[in-house]
Amino acid sequence: MQPITILLIIAAYFGVLILISFLTSSKESEENNDTFFKAKRQSPWYIVAFGMIGASLSGVTFISAPGWVEASNFGYMQTVFGYMVGYLVIGTILMPLYYRMNLTSIYSYLEERFGFYSYKVGSTFFILSRIVGASFRLFLVANVLQLILFNQLGVPFWLTVTITILLIWVYTFKSGIKTIVWTDTLQTLFMLTAVGVAIYSVSQDLGISSSNIVSFISKSSLSKMFFFDDFTSANYFWNRFISGAFIAIVMTGLDQDMMQKNLTCKSLKDAQKNMFWFTIVLVIANLVFLSLGVLLSEYARQNGIDAHKDDLFPVLAQYHLGTGVFVFFLVGLIAAAYSSADSALTSLTTSFSVDILNIEKKYDEKKQIKIRKQIHVLLSFVLILVIMAFKYFIKDASVIKEIFTWAGYTYGPLLGLYSFGLFTKWQVKDMLVPVVAIVAPILSIVISANSKVWFNFDFGFFVLILNGALTFLGLILIRSKQN
Repeated sequence: MQPITILLIIAAYFGVLILISFLTSSKESEENNDTFFKAKRQSPWYIVAFGMIGASLSGVTFISAPGWVEASNFGYMQTVFGYMVGYLVIGTILMPLYYRMNLTSIYSYLEERFGFYSYKVGSTFFILSRIVGASFRLFLVANVLQLILFNQLGVPFWLTVTITILLIWVYTFKSGIKTIVWTDTLQTLFMLTAVGVAIYSVSQDLGISSSNIVSFISKSSLSKMFFFDDFTSANYFWNRFISGAFIAIVMTGLDQDMMQKNLTCKSLKDAQKNMFWFTIVLVIANLVFLSLGVLLSEYARQNGIDAHKDDLFPVLAQYHLGTGVFVFFLVGLIAAAYSSADSALTSLTTSFSVDILNIEKKYDEKKQIKIRKQIHVLLSFVLILVIMAFKYFIKDASVIKEIFTWAGYTYGPLLGLYSFGLFTKWQVKDMLVPVVAIVAPILSIVISANSKVWFNFDFGFFVLILNGALTFLGLILIRSKQN
């Protein structure tokens, strides 16, 4: 496909997003932080639920999940089944708390429960986690676009990244989360359609009829889903399942990005319905992505194509599966990336404005809006810089694995803080909470790095639970005397 054609496809795609931004924005929304942060709590729950699929899957799942099948089979589904338990906890424990407190930022809970320093620790770890997580995802997509398009045009990587972030800023700067709720819905549809087209095309090329796809995948040696044979392995069922439950709790329930969408629903009941249907569709979507991985791996094997891990889907789509599949792949890839990144930028703006700068408590409405817009621009530049840094550090590992590993270290303190707050009545010496939140991840890194030697056990994603437990233990040690 000619570069100019690819450019036109990308331009048309973003034209649609900008149109949605225009339709959901108004002069009132631009001058109203309540619209930017919470969409005035007028979002239909079913729109939020469908849009959250794209934000949860992102470009990482779109690229990495199919490529991961060759090495891990369907083992990732063990983690996904754990998600279901985590989402149940979110819907029955965390959501009622957030709605009862009428929160803009979910980390305000920590200030009420423990105090100022705990509140700042929670919001700071979220900002750190989300900047790195969003940058991981955008790096992956920017790298693919660089390979399939911008290298041919002589456009440097830094400019590709800058354009990527600029486009996000263009359609989010007015109405923030109000626009995101609707653009994410469209992008989820594009992404799932792209996967469906790819599955159909590859199965046809392999001579598999539509009625036999499920049978073919289930009989493949790559479709092994449950691993109970080695409890020391990172792929062991209970390791993955329990980790999945806690990953869902922290990366959705304790994440301002994901919860901000839920808090735009009209009521707690609507938000809980959203979480229920979101859970069902997410499980099915992940199963479909891994099924695509089986088909792509078999296609590459039969045709002698040397493509593995994160290169598998992009290489086959661009060079071997035809123009039609490549067009859908390109649109799906961009949709997957931007459905995660746009909400990340909005939630980061919200958290930094509300949690770090306390604009709602310090300034009048006009000043709040001005600062919010400045933070929106500043964080856009931060994302560009972090993505550029990844260009020189990410070499071979699948990005999806890197994200979950990073989440274990950065979300662990949040897990410990919220668990301690919700399941105990103890108070802590608030000024010492930052010390605990720093020491716990450091100890987790040391223990995880040596766990194979010390315990003959690979923590894998389980490091999140270790980190949360160490934080919880640290909070016990700094309990206030009045307890």
